[in-house]
Order: sequence, then structure tokens, then C-alpha cells
Amino acid sequence: MDLFLKSLESGVGFLNEIVWTYILIAVLILLGLYFSLKSNFVQFRYFGEMFRILGDKSLVSADGKRGISSFQAFCISAASRVGTGNIAGVATAIATGGPGAVFWMWLIACLGAASSFVESTLAQIYKVKDKDGFRGGPAYYMEKGLKKRWMGIIFAIIITFCFGLVFNSVQSNTIALAFNEAFGTSRLTIGIVLAIMTAIIIFGGVKRIANVSQVVVPIMAVIYLIVAIIVVIMNITEIPHLISMIVKSAFGIEQAIGGTFGAAIMMGIKRGLFSNEAGMGSAPNAAATASVTHPVKQGLIQTLGVFVDTLLICSATAFIILLYSDFSTSDLTGIQLTQAALTEHVGSWGPTFLAVAIFLFAFTSVIGNYYYGETNIEFIKNSPTALFIYRLAVVGMVIFGAVVDLATVWSLADLFMGIMALINLVAIVMLGKVAIAALKDYKAQRKEGKDPVFYADSIPGLDGIECWETKEEALNKKKI
Repeated sequence: MDLFLKSLESGVGFLNEIVWTYILIAVLILLGLYFSLKSNFVQFRYFGEMFRILGDKSLVSADGKRGISSFQAFCISAASRVGTGNIAGVATAIATGGPGAVFWMWLIACLGAASSFVESTLAQIYKVKDKDGFRGGPAYYMEKGLKKRWMGIIFAIIITFCFGLVFNSVQSNTIALAFNEAFGTSRLTIGIVLAIMTAIIIFGGVKRIANVSQVVVPIMAVIYLIVAIIVVIMNITEIPHLISMIVKSAFGIEQAIGGTFGAAIMMGIKRGLFSNEAGMGSAPNAAATASVTHPVKQGLIQTLGVFVDTLLICSATAFIILLYSDFSTSDLTGIQLTQAALTEHVGSWGPTFLAVAIFLFAFTSVIGNYYYGETNIEFIKNSPTALFIYRLAVVGMVIFGAVVDLATVWSLADLFMGIMALINLVAIVMLGKVAIAALKDYKAQRKEGKDPVFYADSIPGLDGIECWETKEEALNKKKI
């Protein structure tokens, strides 16, 4: 078994170097800039609008059922985003790439937010109906927008494996390590308990996932941020030096000479993408579930999710670690480094608090990740048997992740995350003009003082639309 894991880690490491060093980092930055320019920096210009939309109620369907609201869809994606990457991932990035990794994490969030807007708007435009309301995502806009079902199937297979299986093993790995550090609990025991809890939720469907996420995600994020703010206030005089250290380390000559300059860029962008998922093709699966009047609304909501994830929660973790006196000399990494840092700031209850926090963060990520796999399995084939097998596999990977080596699960996560992102980025470049046209339609209606409404014929020449009426159909319905 040890020989197999070593061979696996070696092979995955080699592929990771090719994907990340030579391809993905450049593509993420260039496309983030491209979509920022094409959208006139939508991620900044519409920042206030994002909060206004967050309170929109979901629409009621013809049969009287209320759909999933913008806020609920935001929470499903946040459940996946806000997790291990925010606490363990940031610690790993700093341990490997130094303080400069935090700067590159911020940068990829600011640029990637534009890519996130495009992919989530497209998911809304090309969504389809299902028993719970709507579903969609990259596989669906590849089929309906690009007319390339084969591309959608490849993406669907990769995201199902990546999120439902590999990423969930990362989440359970971090929970197990945190509880082992705080309470000495057996990692296998934690894995089994987590697997049972996961099974109870995922066999309940998307509505149960949405209901759990909308309660747990905001509460845990606020509590964690409050603790981080307390730590910052306790060390307020150190903040100017901390910011300076982050920026200098991102571009510093010392880092270039020492060979950590490249590591800072790579680890910052890797862990930033793992955490905020901007452009990766995962959040659009949640965005498509929302029942809204215009696709751009959910595009903006998911863009807000990138900022909340990285600029707030990841930064909170970064500050806790960088204000730790031994952060540069400690041989700890991952969740254990964050626990050691918090212990110094707040005392012996730090590791216990963090173990509970990471349990809530990572558990909601497990169920959010599961949903991404479910909706893509349904894209390939609507098979109850396949879905049942997938659910069992998710539960099994939760147990596996709890006991396996940390480096192995992170390497696998990086590789599949990179491949998935590349396929999705190709698709949104080819369909980007549709999202930009939708943004122009939204902007024009807002200028007229309207609550924007989208129709299947709002964009000339648009086809492959299933869930949006034409303007004439909507008018005829009102007359009736």
C-alpha cells in the first residue's frame, strides 16, 4: 500500500507541475484580465448591486412551488467554497510559499471574480428543469451553448470525481487532523461519524442541502470572522508591518534569490483557486439552481461569493497565522499550523474552537461538493442506480480521506482541479459574448429603473434555451 501511494504521489506531482507551472496560472490571470476588461470590471462596478440582489425572493412556479432563492443558491456554492481551503489551504500556502502567497491569493480572487460572473451567468441562461426546480452548470452550457455534448460529458465525469470524491477526501482529512490534534480522537472514528452524517444529508436531495447550507454557512463564517477580528485588534500595531511583509514577499528580491518567489505565486493561486473556485466550473452548478428574473443576478451573487471567500475568510486565516511569532520557523503545515497560531493568540481553547469550526466549514463543503457530482451525473444519464452508487462512493471517500496522508489528497485535488478549470475556461471563452450581452441587457433595464427580466429572445440569435420564455409568451400569459 505504501509503495502504491508513493508511486501515485510521484506521478500526480509530475502532472501537477506540467498543468500548473506551464499552463493554468497564465491562463487564469490572462482570462481574468480579459473578462474584467470585456465586462468593464463588473466585479467592482456592481459591488453594491450584489448586496441588493441578495435579498431577492425566489419565484413561484406554475404549480405553486417556490424555487431556490438567490441566497440559498449562494449558500450552496459557499458551502463548497468555504471549507478546508480557507483554513488548512491558506496555512499550506503560507508554509510553502511564504507571506507573498497571500498577495497572489488576493490577486486571483479580484481577477477571477470576473470569470466567476461569466460562468455563473451562463449557467443560469442554459439551465434546465428538474424535479427540484432547476439544474445546470458547465456541462449544460457546453451542450446547449456550444453544441458539444461530448465536452460536457468529459467535464461532468471530471467534476464528479474531483468534487464528489477527491475534494471530499480533502475535507474529511482536515476534519480528522483537527480533531486528532485537539482531542486525540482516532482519525478513523471521525471518518465514520462524518460519513454517517453525510449520508443522512445527501440522501435527502438538493432542498435539504440548501436548507442546511443557508443556516450553517452564514453562522460559522460570522463566528470565525469575529475571532479573527479579535486577534487583529489584539495585534493592531503589527498590521501595517504585516501588510508590508505580504506585499514585499510577493515581489521581493530575497524571495527571488531564495527560490520562494515562484512558490509564492504558485501556492497563492493554487490555494486561492481551491478556496474560491473562480473559473473552475463548480459554482455555476449551484448558480443554476436559483429561481431569478434575470441570469445576471445570479452571476453577481456568485461573484460576491468569491470576495467573501478569499478577501474575508482566507484573509482572516492569513492574519491569524502571520501574527503568530513562530510561523516562519514552525515545521507545522495545514490545519495544525492554524491551530498552533490560534493557541498563541487566544489560549488553550483555540485548537478546540478551530476543530469545531473546521468541522462545520468542511462538513458543509462535503455536502455542497456532493451536489456538484449529483447534477453532473444527471447530465450524463438520469439513472437512480448510478446516483445511488455515487452516494455510496462519496461516503466511502469521506472515510478514506480521514485516514490517508495529507500530501496525497492535496496533490490529487490540485491535479483534477487544474484539468477541470482548463476545460471550463475554454468553454466560457467561447460563450463569453453571451454573458456580456446579458449584462448589457441587465444594465439597460436598471437604467430605466426596472427590476430586470430576461427573455429567451433578449439576446438576438440565442438558442438552446429551455427555461426562459420569449417576451411574446410572457405577454400572452399575462393576458390570460
